Amino acid sequence: MKKRQVGNLLALAVLSYLSRAAMHPYELSKTLRNHGDARSIKFNHGSLYMVVQQLAKAGFVAEQEVNRDGARPERTVYQITDAGREELRDWLRELVGEPQHEYPAFVSALSMVAALSPNEVVPLLRNRLKGLADLRAEADRSIESSEADGVPALFLIEERYRISLLDAEIAFVQDLFAQVDDWGPMWAAAHGEEYRPE
Repeated sequence: MKKRQVGNLLALAVLSYLSRAAMHPYELSKTLRNHGDARSIKFNHGSLYMVVQQLAKAGFVAEQEVNRDGARPERTVYQITDAGREELRDWLRELVGEPQHEYPAFVSALSMVAALSPNEVVPLLRNRLKGLADLRAEADRSIESSEADGVPALFLIEERYRISLLDAEIAFVQDLFAQVDDWGPMWAAAHGEEYRPE
């Protein structure tokens, strides 16, 4: 993967929205939230302002104007530059076309799960399954609501991808229960316990 001058994925979202229209950071924040991007990209008001400043320093965005509405503080409106448009396209080509190794927290936990007793892990996995089902239902509702509002399918692909990942994780955790039953006695013995399948 190419090293980016501003590598935060929030920067990619900012470039994408500024490629459509010039905006000030407050408006960008509102747009990100209204379009559900907070489900895909972690951000807050402070981090957004910092990313906009980093993009400006890199020459990917530039001040278009500074305006004031009544007694409100001044707002700087930013526009994307030609270099920013090229960065946006290059970065998207890379992310769409080249798989990269990611570090999900659940994968990290699974790599160390033997530190817990299987008698503790089984209820935790049941709890995780319920949470995954809730997330799956929430993603379904989001798609249904967006489709009812006339949002084209192209703009829902991240939700469909999220559902595919949730389905895969649900299947994995369900399969893991059977494997825990196989390993349970040996695993519990390592913790000085007897395996108590539910």
